[in-house]
Amino acid sequence: MNLHRPIVFVALVAFASLTLAGSAMAQSTIAANVAKPVSLPDIAIGSDKAPITITEYSSMSCPHCAAFGQNVFPMLRSKYIDTGKVRFVFREFPLDIKAAAASILARCIGKGDSEKYLAAVEMLFKLQDRLMTQTKDTLIYVGKQHGMNEQEVKTCEEDQAQFDKLSNDQQYAHRELKVTSTPTFFLNGAKLQGSMSFEELEERITPLLKK
Repeated sequence: MNLHRPIVFVALVAFASLTLAGSAMAQSTIAANVAKPVSLPDIAIGSDKAPITITEYSSMSCPHCAAFGQNVFPMLRSKYIDTGKVRFVFREFPLDIKAAAASILARCIGKGDSEKYLAAVEMLFKLQDRLMTQTKDTLIYVGKQHGMNEQEVKTCEEDQAQFDKLSNDQQYAHRELKVTSTPTFFLNGAKLQGSMSFEELEERITPLLKK
């Protein structure tokens, strides 16, 4: 299984380098730490009363994350999220500056609306190859598709406070939750790393619904 591992990257000023975490923690402690509020507002859909919460740490430059978003997430949403069985939380774990810039753009497009944010993420994943080779033009294109003009995209990408919050959240995930690659999922606190098919994810969900 190929995992995409984080590297140190710079955004306008600088992201702090990630520090190595210590030994593994008990699942209950991890679950509590996953649930803690982070610097940026959570992108969450589904009932807050759902018996299962899935938290995904994802990078916009990660091919496996894009594959999950395009191939698995629609089925997960239809069968489990929209039916009130799963609450899904999407968190950024950018592996490079291009992914960080894409995440910040999605935040600007969403303006606190999870559905708008996820629509932007969907488009960015579809344009992932172009994002990697023509980053600036792709960000402007996606911004315009969601009602922004070029200056608004530029202003968005120059918001150092947002980049700092993104960096803080990434460091928290690495330090407290031992996230080292993408995609990483937490299923009611249980950590799952690497790409997952819908069938593999469903195998994990089904027993929890019977409890």
